[in-house]
Amino acid sequence: MRAPEFLQSTQASYDAIAEAYAAEHPDSLAGRPLERALLTAFVELVRAPGVPGKPPVADVGSGPGYVTARLHEAGLPVFGVDASPRMVALARKAHPELRFHVGSMTALDLPDETLGGIVALYSIIHVPDDHLPAAFAEFRRVLLPGAPVLLGFQSGDEDGHRRLTERYGREIALDYYWRTPDTVAAHLAEAGLELHARVLREPGPGEQLPRAFLLARRPGPVPREV
Repeated sequence: MRAPEFLQSTQASYDAIAEAYAAEHPDSLAGRPLERALLTAFVELVRAPGVPGKPPVADVGSGPGYVTARLHEAGLPVFGVDASPRMVALARKAHPELRFHVGSMTALDLPDETLGGIVALYSIIHVPDDHLPAAFAEFRRVLLPGAPVLLGFQSGDEDGHRRLTERYGREIALDYYWRTPDTVAAHLAEAGLELHARVLREPGPGEQLPRAFLLARRPGPVPREV
């Protein structure tokens, strides 16, 4: 089955800029304490009694693999998924102890109800509006009941779109979509994922748009608080 056009262009664009991107972003969480705190919250939710056993966690849109590595350091069984074969190769080289696979969030090559959680930081930004429901439906399909999802994306007062044709001196065709938290939360609800928390961070140095983060979960049994 032929991959959607947006996925082909995203893959080709990141293949073209993979080395330069990985060199610039070896660990973009190093100077971002809020993002690290949210990742810690995600880890705690994965470990909650409502998610039995130690199922694996997926870092979807794993890029150079620094988020995958941090989840591994936190003690979670984790693997990375990225659309760019070149980016996957670089992540494997940087983190040889971890697993990275080429794949798409709109068609995850995983059985139903197998994941203990999903992290997707700045990866849904390349997914067009008409494909976002399929991505979130896939998230729900592969998550165990009660398992969490952490999303991070550029945001603003309204939804928007931009195409870049050059980056790092290379010719690309990469689409960026920024969305309000309400827009993404509505897509999550439509896919059957329950919103747990939302955070909005103002733009930092070198950033033009706010950053939004949503924590959601697949509905399922949760322990009663005492």
